Amino acid sequence: MKTTILPLLLATSLLLTQCQSAAGSDAGQILVDRFWRASSEPEQQQSSTQLLEAGADVAALYDSLSAGPDYSSDVPTGQLELSRTAPDGTVFPYVVLVPEDYDSSRPYPVEFNLHGGVNRPPMAPGEPLWRQGYDGLRDPRRIVVVPAAWDEAFWWFDNQADNVPSILRSIKQTYNVDDNRVYLTGVSDGGTGSYFFAFMQPTEWAAFLPYIGNPGVLQNPAGQVSYPLSFDNLAGKALYIVNGEKDPLYPARAVQRYIDYMARANVEHVFKVIPNGGHNTAWLPQERPAIEEFKRAHVRDPLPDTVQWATNRTDRYNRNHWLLIDELDKEGEPGRLIVRKEGNQIRVNAYYVNSFTLLLNPEEFNLALPVTVIINDVVVHDCLVSESANTLLKWAARDRDRAMLFTAELILRVPVTPQ
Repeated sequence: MKTTILPLLLATSLLLTQCQSAAGSDAGQILVDRFWRASSEPEQQQSSTQLLEAGADVAALYDSLSAGPDYSSDVPTGQLELSRTAPDGTVFPYVVLVPEDYDSSRPYPVEFNLHGGVNRPPMAPGEPLWRQGYDGLRDPRRIVVVPAAWDEAFWWFDNQADNVPSILRSIKQTYNVDDNRVYLTGVSDGGTGSYFFAFMQPTEWAAFLPYIGNPGVLQNPAGQVSYPLSFDNLAGKALYIVNGEKDPLYPARAVQRYIDYMARANVEHVFKVIPNGGHNTAWLPQERPAIEEFKRAHVRDPLPDTVQWATNRTDRYNRNHWLLIDELDKEGEPGRLIVRKEGNQIRVNAYYVNSFTLLLNPEEFNLALPVTVIINDVVVHDCLVSESANTLLKWAARDRDRAMLFTAELILRVPVTPQ
């Protein structure tokens, strides 16, 4: 195996080095295609190694990755029944609805639809994941994804927190996806699942549309978990929320107090109460024009100037876009960061956080000049930041997001201030 791979790698490296740019040659485009289409960790590692060996500078590599792969037009369309196998062997089925006239030359919005009724056994082969069927979900303007949940994989469990983004990344391997127009919609338990991702893992999504759900389930031990909900975590992402006035499970009055919390936290949201509405989506045809307008109006800012995050753990649920909380004062007890960027200066307010990472994008920062970081009014960094192809490839491989690339990272400790 080694005797066949190494000469190929060296030959490709020579071709790219001669061209001086991974973006400037057919061989370079082949390597970029391999990188974005890698479907396993070994493939990702191999494609990253080949790009590093090619010798292109960080700026050229950044441009190549931003441009993305040459997407094939010869791909499956229509209703695709697929599955993902997690590292522990759990099989997660999902359905993808690809427009029949899919055009690989343009990026498509993507919408995930999370179904209700999760407290049941896994779906049998051939059983529809969306009880009403898929006809009402098809849309010639977007790719629609319908994943599955069941009694051991509620939408708000850790395994789904891994699964749903993994499905998104796998779709991006084949189809030209608009990274900044990926939406998460859910009905009933799926609506509650939409709240979960909004509170705990929002980076991938442009907006959230929870229908007839209730965020209170995320704090109810009957849901088998109980999360601390920081409404400040919803800042920067809009929600379109619908509940029925007379819903026997989650009436609008039961959700109202959470809506009030959102208003106090200045969270952008729409709250539609359906008069006399029950636990159903009979209202959807009438609401659809407003919903579609909401989606058109809300495109993700992948690199917002202000990010904030609160979490009580650092093994997961510790990231918001270009901010990661690495160490808390005490694991299990919440800490919070508010980060504001202005030019090359970053101001941070830290509460019960010991260390964190900032990921830097070369179009958002002038990395030819010093970057200044001020934490709790103390200057902790005021010098040049080194860009790295390794850093670029590491985060690109994790995120699979052409709109959110990072060439540098700052790992910072919060200064101890006198009591």
